[in-house]
Amino acid sequence: MTQEAVTRELVPTTAGDARITLHRAAVPRAVLALGHGAGGGVEARDLVALAGALPARGISVALVEQPWRVAGKRVAPAPRTLDAGWTPVAERLAGAGLPLVVGGRSAGARVACRTGAETGAAGVVALAFPLHPPGRPERSRAEELLGSGLPTLVVQGGADPFGGPAEFPELPGTHELVALEYGNHGFEVPKRAPVGQGEVLELIVSAVGDWVLRLL
Repeated sequence: MTQEAVTRELVPTTAGDARITLHRAAVPRAVLALGHGAGGGVEARDLVALAGALPARGISVALVEQPWRVAGKRVAPAPRTLDAGWTPVAERLAGAGLPLVVGGRSAGARVACRTGAETGAAGVVALAFPLHPPGRPERSRAEELLGSGLPTLVVQGGADPFGGPAEFPELPGTHELVALEYGNHGFEVPKRAPVGQGEVLELIVSAVGDWVLRLL
């Protein structure tokens, strides 16, 4: 990808300025907007891999930094504030005239599930959806996922302490779960695993790219 294919833009929201880093496809067929988690930013390995690979398949990738990260804060705000910092960005991207798929990792996936339908998105990509806090399966967040109101892809690592693939409830026909045998909440693969880190990232990129293109 050439340097000119990447642009950055600040978007005002009621929670402060959010930042879009848009990795443009040469001939875009869709835009995939991805938010980050509560413990990290858009430099997460899965987000970087998707932004680097999907434009070649005709999918522009917008990595979205929440206002709290843009402002240099270290602690994520409440869900309502996260939604307020995301919705204007999604609406701006939806106005570009291309099909918009929203998503993110961890807390970013929750935001996309809660707000996707109201922003005019065509679907949701939930990476490492935090089904419950670690060690607290009784505090399920499945309702957010099941209630997204849109076709939804979940990509989940087999060793995710926030909920492994086997812990998810039965999903509706509009939802799809891709279970990775290896990978924790950050899709990190242990050195003893029979597959490498690069292979797992390739599986994520392939699964997300194939699903988005099928959605079009």
